[in-house]
Amino acid sequence: MLLAILVLAGVLYSWNLSGSGLNSFYSSAIYSGTQSWKAWFFGSLDAGNFLTVDKPPFALMVMGLSCRIFGFGTWQMMLPEIAAALGTIWILHTSVKRVFGHAAATIAALVLALTPITVAINRDNNPDTLLVLLMVGGAALALRAVRTDRLLPLIGSAVLFGLAFNTKMLQGYIALPAVFAVYVYASRLGWRKKAVNLALASVALAVSSFWWATAVSLVPADDRPYIGGSTDGSAWNLIMGYNGLGRVLGGEGNGGGGGGGGTFAGTAGLGRMFNDILGGQISWLIPFALLALVAGLVLCGRAPRTDATRAALVLWGGWLVLHYLTFAMAEGTMHPYYTTALAPGIAALTGAGGVMLWRAFRGGDARWSWVLPAGLAVTGIWAIVLLRRATGWNTWLWPVIGVVMVLAIVGLFVFRTAGSGTRARLLGVSVVAAIVAALAGPTAYAASPAFSTTAGGMGGTNPTAGPSTGGGMGGPGGGGGRGGFGGGNGGPGGQMPGGTQQGSGQAGGELPGGNGGGMQPGGGTGELPQAGAPGGTNGELPGGGTAPGGTGTAGNRPGGGGGMGGSVDSELVSYLEKHQDGAKWLLAVSNSQSAGQLILSTHKPVISMWGFTGTDKAMTLARLKELVKKGELHYIQLGGGGMGGNSSLSQEITSWVQKYGTAVKESDYSTSKSSTSDTSTATSTSTSTVYRLDPSDVD
Repeated sequence: MLLAILVLAGVLYSWNLSGSGLNSFYSSAIYSGTQSWKAWFFGSLDAGNFLTVDKPPFALMVMGLSCRIFGFGTWQMMLPEIAAALGTIWILHTSVKRVFGHAAATIAALVLALTPITVAINRDNNPDTLLVLLMVGGAALALRAVRTDRLLPLIGSAVLFGLAFNTKMLQGYIALPAVFAVYVYASRLGWRKKAVNLALASVALAVSSFWWATAVSLVPADDRPYIGGSTDGSAWNLIMGYNGLGRVLGGEGNGGGGGGGGTFAGTAGLGRMFNDILGGQISWLIPFALLALVAGLVLCGRAPRTDATRAALVLWGGWLVLHYLTFAMAEGTMHPYYTTALAPGIAALTGAGGVMLWRAFRGGDARWSWVLPAGLAVTGIWAIVLLRRATGWNTWLWPVIGVVMVLAIVGLFVFRTAGSGTRARLLGVSVVAAIVAALAGPTAYAASPAFSTTAGGMGGTNPTAGPSTGGGMGGPGGGGGRGGFGGGNGGPGGQMPGGTQQGSGQAGGELPGGNGGGMQPGGGTGELPQAGAPGGTNGELPGGGTAPGGTGTAGNRPGGGGGMGGSVDSELVSYLEKHQDGAKWLLAVSNSQSAGQLILSTHKPVISMWGFTGTDKAMTLARLKELVKKGELHYIQLGGGGMGGNSSLSQEITSWVQKYGTAVKESDYSTSKSSTSDTSTATSTSTSTVYRLDPSDVD
């Protein structure tokens, strides 16, 4: 049965994968890592190593190695992601089976495989897929350490959680308190031996967590790229700020007071997982899982402290509760796809707790005869509520679920005492019907990213499954004119989870309506160029195609689509390449979305001056003058009214570039313009202008 589930999951995660938009922010970093080992180690956005992405690089390293071996392309990039997703299912199945049996493990594996947001994110190159694998592996090894009293599984658990930290930093630690509590309480070892083992595991955790940040800090600042997402260019600041407490409390580039988080996943609060945005992605079985957790712990009764059943329930229950509270109450940036980390806890509790409730239901104790049916009834009702939110989408499904669930519950009561023969078979049919009714809704959502052209979310930057059911990210539409590379100072016009577009531009990843509409990430329908293809054809890159509000394409370059509110002009790109004159970087632009798309389009390094959220202080006037003086950079794009969130820096640089630089005229690169355009600049609007700077311009 596990093999069948893995095959099903493999189809959902890989079907029509070449037509799905990946996150060009990460794609460009992975590509850069195939061109430079230094970029691979630091997680640099560009092969010139000016700026890194705003995450630690472990997931990028894995995908980058795959592309180093097999060539850069969609499948080469996604092979490790799909393998990680299938590995997570296998590990969860094995862990649940060892304690609760084959039936519980099968249900757990099936629930995990069919969780809508998990399917969506497993079809993308975001780091969350690898993150969940590492955390589930760590949890499974911790349970083995409790069961066997051996040190090695505990050390292995610590190492995996440390690698999870190097995938998405503090998010990799969310389940650690539950792991620690279970080991301390349930292990049969003496307190002194447990203390020694935990001390050794803590050392392993620290080493596997902080080796990268330590290595980065040992490299002089002038010899390493600026660490994206930080305020001072250090990895330690990224850990504690933007990717640390800033995610929970807001600020540090994450918004605050519900601002950053609310724009993507609804207002922070205990009910967030059930709102219009997240409900259809993750909440289908949360009520049943919580009921199963409480009931399972009660059923354990006065079992010994070392009882493996209780230990597993506490670990997976702690996993669910800790992730739920963290994501529900987070005031910082909160994307729907973060909730994929809830799925293993939900799946394990649904399978394990469901089987325990079934045994109690069949046990003859009248006090337990209503618990399982009540849980199924709540699950069916909540599925109907979620499906009715999706106006006009598969309207036949919710009545069918309601009827099947009612018949299943009636069958459970009628045939409860069946021993064998026809009544026993009808009882089995009732159980199967209940499972089908419970999973029909999430399955319909989960199938949409692979098989539907009208449902499913925002592409690579913020993938979701199913139809649009709620408001999404705010922010004004970015404006970009001809010749530009996305909007300059205007924020991206976001997309709502579920795919409803808002404003005039495409969603800019985690940008909560801040500066700069970058290049369109996640658009297009083609696949990445294969190894050895110097250019590829238009649309062969995630993010390719024409952006909303734009008209141009980049000729034969992959990913030539426009920015969030603008378009890449193939003639301007050709002009910049022709006149690069040995410079290390082709162009400097305001944000990482723009830079990433241009890197993928041109296969050349492009500078992101202000990072993903537009608040990085990567570019200073002194640094810009140094690059220009060395001949490493000739062209810089200025957005209309400035270049983003670093107002003082951007104004200083804008003033200097406008004073000493030479604006590129549209007639210099556009063969479609007449001689009357000789006075026009690179853009016919005030949104963006490209300037040329030479060493002689530096005073």
